[in-house]
Amino acid sequence: MRREPVSEGRAEWAERAVLEAHADSDPVDSGQAVPGAPHRGREQQVLDRIARVRRRKAVVREERITLAHGSGGKATQTLIQAVFLEAFRNPMLAPLEDGATLRLDTARAVFTTDSFVVSPLFFPGGDIGDLAVNGTVNDLAMCGARPAFLSAGFILEEGFPVADLRRIVGSMAAAAAAAGVSIVTGDTKVVERGKADGCYITTSGVGLLERPVELSVAGVRPGDAVIVSGPIGEHGAAIMLARGEFGIEAPIVSDTAPLHGPVSALLDALPGGVRALRDATRGGVATILNEVAAASDVAVVVDEEALPVRAEVTGVCELLGIDPLYVACEGRFVAVVDGEHAGRAVEVLRGHPLGAGAAIIGTVRDDPPGLVLLRTAFGGTRIVDLLVGDPLPRIC
Repeated sequence: MRREPVSEGRAEWAERAVLEAHADSDPVDSGQAVPGAPHRGREQQVLDRIARVRRRKAVVREERITLAHGSGGKATQTLIQAVFLEAFRNPMLAPLEDGATLRLDTARAVFTTDSFVVSPLFFPGGDIGDLAVNGTVNDLAMCGARPAFLSAGFILEEGFPVADLRRIVGSMAAAAAAAGVSIVTGDTKVVERGKADGCYITTSGVGLLERPVELSVAGVRPGDAVIVSGPIGEHGAAIMLARGEFGIEAPIVSDTAPLHGPVSALLDALPGGVRALRDATRGGVATILNEVAAASDVAVVVDEEALPVRAEVTGVCELLGIDPLYVACEGRFVAVVDGEHAGRAVEVLRGHPLGAGAAIIGTVRDDPPGLVLLRTAFGGTRIVDLLVGDPLPRIC
């Protein structure tokens, strides 16, 4: 497909991509040719069909929980909307950000929680301990907060080696010290042998909002730029190889790291210019971009050639038939910033060790709303949709 310019009105090249991707046997509902129907009418039928599907009330059709429900993709979103949000709905929960903003007299704080069930517990570049600390620190950072206090809850399996527990706890202590946070409370439970796969950890965190920021994926606007803070997919690829299921060897280590440093530098450099931040964990960058597009009712257009992916990660993903866009990171984030300040944002991020590989990967447009489109290296376009599940469960 030849790459064509985008018109000032509707993004016709994107509509054609939508048409090709969603055509099926129903000539009216799919947008196939209908005698006498204009071409624009067919395109609009496809876009209307997508919009109708997305407006449907979420329903969990499975009778039992599957691994897909924990993947961060469509199945997870359906579970959250149909079960948890339906039961717990309130103004602080409804935005479904990485943390909840709390107003305490004259101060503001962010509260978040996360659970970690990664397999294996130890992997190149880290383990479940530093992952549990960094994951919660990063959720606080994505809300613009300075991480301050954490809790730690452990579910241990009968027979778990004490030496492994000491190693995990030591990693947590080191990660907390590096992030400048204190683990101030916790809990421990032990379950019967075979009931917990060794060790599960839940961490909750409180961070302080010291800037007048309002970050939200619902606040993204056409004209904004989409930036990633560094090469993507390294954590998920490291976990894949650590499991030893594929007989592949490659020098890939997890990117797990605390991100409040580069986030703080970015917020200081662009006051009011940062719209949204999300760490690209389960479901990878593709899932974050879909959340942005859906929440703000905008189109996110990504340039495949601009995506920073290390050659080793690309090679492993190609061998396994996995798109790096969907592979988890634990030390990378997606930032949506005012397009006029995109160059400055990248400059600031590259000035921090954890943002050295930052790159502008796309732009935000007003049409077609709710979709993520990729300009491929071959000059065509394709839709980047949410996956139902994750090709690699239990990566965090």
